[in-house]
Amino acid sequence: MLSLQHLWARTGVATVLLLPLSALFAAASWLRRQAYRRGWLRTVSVGVPVIVVGNITAGGSGKTPLVIWLVNWLRSQGYRPGVVSRGYGGRARGCVDVQADSPPARVGDEPALIRLKTAAPVVVGRDRVAAARILLERHPGVDVIVSDDGLQHYRLHRDIELAVIDAATGLGNGWPLPAGPLREPPGRLHSVDAVVQVVRDAAQPRTYDAAPAWRADYTAGQAYRLGAPQERMALRDLPPHDWLAATGIGRPQGFFSMLDAHGLRYRPRAFPDHHVFRPTDLPAGGAVLMTEKDAVKCRLLAGADWWAVELNVAPEEGFVRWLDARLKQ
Repeated sequence: MLSLQHLWARTGVATVLLLPLSALFAAASWLRRQAYRRGWLRTVSVGVPVIVVGNITAGGSGKTPLVIWLVNWLRSQGYRPGVVSRGYGGRARGCVDVQADSPPARVGDEPALIRLKTAAPVVVGRDRVAAARILLERHPGVDVIVSDDGLQHYRLHRDIELAVIDAATGLGNGWPLPAGPLREPPGRLHSVDAVVQVVRDAAQPRTYDAAPAWRADYTAGQAYRLGAPQERMALRDLPPHDWLAATGIGRPQGFFSMLDAHGLRYRPRAFPDHHVFRPTDLPAGGAVLMTEKDAVKCRLLAGADWWAVELNVAPEEGFVRWLDARLKQ
């Protein structure tokens, strides 16, 4: 994924060589969209409102932190949300109800993190319709479903579509997979209900000819020790160790930039997205900083001085007002 992110940032020789494959991918994607648009394939409603949080690019756009914020916000507004997710990276078959102690290697690191941070019911499965039905069957109090990813899973009827874009990387070189990062063409942004641009540090929102767009600021919060999550402190108060900042997310530079903004000195180490950590990957006796997405996979092998850094998500007020009005409709 790291090399792909570098490739997708520009147009070069490798990009041009991949264009025939991109043409095939784009054609298949277009045919599938048309099949649902013209009614040849049918969407399925599960009986409660569905909010899809997804992206039109591959790689870390920041959708899962927005899902966590959304679920917690919905609960604060009196709703009883549940979540369905693909469970990417997990080895579970069929649909699985994620528990507080479910191994991330089985259900996926992102669903495990969502369950940990929201305590909302989460069901993972490749078939989002089946996952949504099981969610409602096992948790009958759920009155709104948030789909983590799934923008391209057209079979599940959705009431609100939110497309998440990282302001720093945008749409990359603008080419479809595999020559570029696009799962769908930029024109897809016209049909979503809103675009949310993730802004980290000095990145600036871009202008898109698309649906209404708002920003969401992602900043580093407190850090907590993996072995003692109740022990928390501000990043500026962390002791001056020889820190190793390790992460396996789609865009590791976003994590490193947030540490830079707090003046931390560290050695960076990036792993592939959804990396399954092993005891030999990180020094058991060292001082390690990681994201919470990485931390859910490292709880059982963490050293005494391994810390997770929380992520604060703050969408602009206009987006919150718009979302509230849409839900009341």
